[in-house]
Amino acid sequence: MKTTSKNSSWREKLHEVIYEADTPSGKAFDVVLLIIIFLSIIFVMLESVKGLDPWIYEYMYVAEWIITILFSLEYIARVICIQKPTRYIFSFYGLIDFFSTIPLYVSFLLPGSGSALITVRALRLLRVFRILKVSRYIGEGDRLMQALKDSRAKISVFLFAVLILCLIFGTAMYMIEGAESGFTNIPVSLYWCIVTLTTVGFGDIHPITPLGQFLASVIMILGYGVIAVPTGIVSAEYSKGEKNNEKSSSNNTQSCYHCHESKHLDGAEYCHNCGYPLNREK
Repeated sequence: MKTTSKNSSWREKLHEVIYEADTPSGKAFDVVLLIIIFLSIIFVMLESVKGLDPWIYEYMYVAEWIITILFSLEYIARVICIQKPTRYIFSFYGLIDFFSTIPLYVSFLLPGSGSALITVRALRLLRVFRILKVSRYIGEGDRLMQALKDSRAKISVFLFAVLILCLIFGTAMYMIEGAESGFTNIPVSLYWCIVTLTTVGFGDIHPITPLGQFLASVIMILGYGVIAVPTGIVSAEYSKGEKNNEKSSSNNTQSCYHCHESKHLDGAEYCHNCGYPLNREK
């Protein structure tokens, strides 16, 4: 019993450091982790730059191994310091942590011929997933994701209407301009309409007749509305969510040691999901 109690004690202490951001040790852990994440991202970007001195690539390779080992230790620590490891392993952040850690091991354990090496080396680009680890420290990200989910039906209907407009305008432009102006078929005209409506304007195809230019001007003006409407829909849902969450808003970052639940109200002493005591050391 004493051994079990001691094991639970050190695991809970480790849990407080890794999953708690309100304590001094938790804040220090998060700051160090963020620094390592950004350093790794910088190394990934620099590796894609050709023409640097060879010693720079050698140092970056060594640094990448050090960072990979550190992330591996962090991943193992996150798994062993909770009572239900599968809750973390198969969670969104757990999968992100896993896929951002394994590429260097894969490229080392599965070397092959020239073409195979290039393919395996491409797996190392998965390290950019580490940037997603930053999102766990940004509380507003959850509200934005919820706003996107709440507005997905409205945005889907709007995009469907935009697609219908593109089909109509694209077909009209095909009939007006024809193959002489580059509008060789309706799919090409539809492509031109989408590019114009989104205000991208590659310029590879353009109308030359007065009527075609007039129709293009109308599509360009409509493009501003196409950009503004989805933004307004998401903003309205975001504001609505903020009003609904004003009374229940919380800055508590405590994660339950027993069930890994993390959304607790400020000042909560027990997990609302399983009833396990929070901050047992206090």
